[in-house]
Amino acid sequence: MSQLKPMSHIDSAPSTPGKFKMEKASYFNRVRWHTSLAKLAVWSFVFLGAILIFFLRSPASSPVPADLSRRSLRTYNWGGPVWEKRVRASAQIRSRNGFAVLVTGAAGFVGTHVSAALKRRGDGVLGLDNFNDYYDPSLKRARQGLLERSGVYIVEGDINDEALLRKLFEVVPFTHVMHLAAQAGVRYAMENPGSYVHSNIAGFVNLLEVCKSVNPQPAIVWASSSSVYGLNTKVPFSERDRTDQPASLYAATKKAGEEIAHTYNHIYGLSLTGLRFFTVYGPWGRPDMAYFFFTRDLLKGKSIPIFEAANHGTVARDFTYIDDIVRGCLGALDTAEKSTGSGGKKRGPAQLRIFNLGNTSPVPVSDLVSILERLLKVKAKRNIMKLPRNGDVQFTHANISYAQMELGYKPTTDLQSGLKKFVRWYLNYYSGGKKAVE
Repeated sequence: MSQLKPMSHIDSAPSTPGKFKMEKASYFNRVRWHTSLAKLAVWSFVFLGAILIFFLRSPASSPVPADLSRRSLRTYNWGGPVWEKRVRASAQIRSRNGFAVLVTGAAGFVGTHVSAALKRRGDGVLGLDNFNDYYDPSLKRARQGLLERSGVYIVEGDINDEALLRKLFEVVPFTHVMHLAAQAGVRYAMENPGSYVHSNIAGFVNLLEVCKSVNPQPAIVWASSSSVYGLNTKVPFSERDRTDQPASLYAATKKAGEEIAHTYNHIYGLSLTGLRFFTVYGPWGRPDMAYFFFTRDLLKGKSIPIFEAANHGTVARDFTYIDDIVRGCLGALDTAEKSTGSGGKKRGPAQLRIFNLGNTSPVPVSDLVSILERLLKVKAKRNIMKLPRNGDVQFTHANISYAQMELGYKPTTDLQSGLKKFVRWYLNYYSGGKKAVE
């Protein structure tokens, strides 16, 4: 709204000394004063009315600190008969003994693949995602389109939105929750630490609060991370190893999630299974992962940073192909026992598990680059650098014997085969398939 302009058409009227008597001058001064007051009152009412209209039309949401902008709780359009019909249709079970599964983070890398696999086998699947901009949202929208074509509807919303979560459980009595929504990435925690607390801790607690109070309580499978092993030097990493030395805030929030899960299992009887993923890769992957941006930079002729630890130590990762991870996720859902609580009260002991989902074959990052060179037919410009103190660890290596025994988990894809599939997808998605892959 424009500022009030000075009423110059009155104040600048010419005056000739001695032409008016004092009485007349006083009269005109009073007229001018009352006119000014009247106009000021009118403009004040207009200004106040505009403010009132602004607040009445604004979304009813609390302000969120700027550092949480990527994970802010926003107001989304949800609710109503049409919306509820879409939710029910997506979550409709189409196979005998199938599950009704709420998948959080459904537009994410793992979430998309898990949702599609559940739908293919006849489970009812409803997605939830806030489409934040930690990485290119257009990739998430493309995944959303992929899922919608297979019959999976993704509700756009935040896991911190308690009213939305309660509404979803009111519309669909979910038997299971696959909780994959999280603020990912080790290095980004140094830029925006609040987003990790907001999503990985507060968001997880909010979900558990809703799940504990619904009837029946769902069984919950959720994504932890291999990062919880932190500075451990004993390999391979076993679920029995210590996890109290996180090397990053991301790892600390995932470790906190494991402790929070224990609390809700103990007090409320929620069935909870945590999955520690080891460096997941594959088609539709995350652009912030090394294999992804190495591929991009190789094609652009940019140098590739290859980290080495102290004393020229090798940096290696237990790269795990997405299809193997999906099989582990489905195995965890299939073997999850029912929660034992009712109305927020525990009725008996409930299942609580943690599994490693890895490949058991750590590969040096330099070998990863060599494989990509062969697949892309491009020579890498390698830039050897010291491993920075930003949360990255020197190596990861999963002991998967517990998952093999309990879930029937057995990874089958080696890095060479998995990267070939990824590169084929990458070139098709970003280059229209113009480049050949061996």
